Amino acid sequence: MRLLLIEDSDRLRETLDRGLRRAGYAVDTAADGRSGLSLAMERAYDLIVLDLMLPEIDGLSVLKSLREAGRSTHILILSAKDVVEDRVQGLRLGADDYLVKPFAFDELCARLEALVRRSYQAKNPTLRIGGLEVDTTSRRAWYAGREVKLTPREYRILEILVLRAGQIVSRRDLREDVNEPESDSASNIVDVLVFSIRRKLQEQGSPSLIQTRRSQGYIIETIETSAP
Repeated sequence: MRLLLIEDSDRLRETLDRGLRRAGYAVDTAADGRSGLSLAMERAYDLIVLDLMLPEIDGLSVLKSLREAGRSTHILILSAKDVVEDRVQGLRLGADDYLVKPFAFDELCARLEALVRRSYQAKNPTLRIGGLEVDTTSRRAWYAGREVKLTPREYRILEILVLRAGQIVSRRDLREDVNEPESDSASNIVDVLVFSIRRKLQEQGSPSLIQTRRSQGYIIETIETSAP
């Protein structure tokens, strides 16, 4: 998932950048509202984490501009403002969630995961397709009841394919999801990761759930979400 973090505190921005990358997100950062708004207008993001008290352009103005421009990206506000009126204003302007500083990093991740699931109409954190089970909270996968040991990047590839089951996901999109730059040395990284995932699934007795669409990308045909 591509995430834009707009936060003016150097220390917090750098800490969140490292933590979110370890959690599997491809992260871009901005230190002020003007540059953050520019990035959000130019690039496609799955999530935006937005501070309110920003230099150049304040966070609420960034939020309002994005919604007026028709950007539907899920936006989570981070703010030291904990007055009810501030939270209400942010939500009414189009924010999807609001987290007051100071906060626990695990809670931030949980809220972001919930927004990702909302994007794909997957309310339950456990996703199932055939004998495959993917837990988006613990970031682990099982096939036929046995855990499939995946690296963090392999897990991210599998998760996005499961979340977007029925859709062809391009190699470029998958490469961005694992935070690999577009370069010659990274040109086949997605193919290598998909090959490894397939091998590990097959070792557990799985048929080839991930199918290749020549010159287009990869697809998992169908998905079944677990019952609430």
